Amino acid sequence: MYIVVGLGNPGVEYEHTRHNTGRMASELIAEKVKGIKVLVPDTFMNHSGKFVVKIVKSKKAAEKLIVIYDDLDLALGTMKISYNRSSGGHRGLESIIKALKTEAFIRIRLGISPATPSGKLKKPKGESAVEKHILTDFKPKEMETLKKVFKSVVTAVETIKDQNLQAAMTEFNS
Repeated sequence: MYIVVGLGNPGVEYEHTRHNTGRMASELIAEKVKGIKVLVPDTFMNHSGKFVVKIVKSKKAAEKLIVIYDDLDLALGTMKISYNRSSGGHRGLESIIKALKTEAFIRIRLGISPATPSGKLKKPKGESAVEKHILTDFKPKEMETLKKVFKSVVTAVETIKDQNLQAAMTEFNS
């Protein structure tokens, strides 16, 4: 059985922030996709590994893990599925990799960066700008964009479960 973990921070003050994108997506997945286990860590993002290692007990089990999280390297409204990759600097993912002692699990990265009309990223620069960006709430128009992406995430998870990872990557990674 696949285990989906939506990354984010606990607490009402973080509920609609960009850093909680994975958590928000996992709520919809829990409603729509049957035959999988959906979990959200009760730890803060940077300590996600402490939560995941309690559920995923082996490297073999990690192969059925799907981690969903926010990604500054992707524009809002986009997603990317990957497997067995580095953390790309995402501290929540780093925590999971370190705790599981493997990178061999599935990731669904959800874009949270603004972009120009032509699609060029306008990523925040510098630690404080990044922190401010990821910890601010989505605007209503951004939430509408996100809801469309969440529908694709649900379909991607269904495709992984019902077919395989390769089929989902072929369909959703353009």
